[in-house]
Amino acid sequence: MTQRIEDYALIGDTHSAAVVGRDGSIDWLCLPRFDSGSCFAKLVGDDDHGRWLIAPQVAVTATSRRYQARTMVLQTDWSTEEGTVRVIDFMPPRDERPRVVSVVQGLKGRVRMRSELVMRFEYGQDIPWVRRTERGLHAIAGPNALNLDSPSSSRGVTSAARRVSLSTPGSECLLCSAGIRLRMGPPPPSMSSQP
Repeated sequence: MTQRIEDYALIGDTHSAAVVGRDGSIDWLCLPRFDSGSCFAKLVGDDDHGRWLIAPQVAVTATSRRYQARTMVLQTDWSTEEGTVRVIDFMPPRDERPRVVSVVQGLKGRVRMRSELVMRFEYGQDIPWVRRTERGLHAIAGPNALNLDSPSSSRGVTSAARRVSLSTPGSECLLCSAGIRLRMGPPPPSMSSQP
């Protein structure tokens, strides 16, 4: 699904920012700073240039989004035939390392969720080496690295909130509700122009 620029929302921590699509996909993120190379670049390419998606696995009947009062904390509610689920995306103020946090809350019924993580450094060109850790995944390509803190599987979203945190190495981490499907493969074709 191609999104228009007005379908995106912005979250950030004053050092960097991510754009989040209406479909729940983080399609642009440069870490650790605004002027760093991207780790998600779908915004200017396609899925293979990197993104992080957390969304319902079933058909969505209605979507609403808003920022929580006077913050850059994005709240997305999806209604499905199975129930209603909320995903809250934000980048907390930094201690030492940048973090992107997604909180998944079941509001009504039981909604099956999916997550897809495609990490590509340097504007979609570098595929990292990925290894499982006790708390999730660690990805590294040259000087670039990311940690994903998430259980490897889940049993669906309950009314309790579950969290997932994507960060640069060395930062504290949280839990996630959705299983992660990690896509690997050859680097995508070069983009005609890089940001």
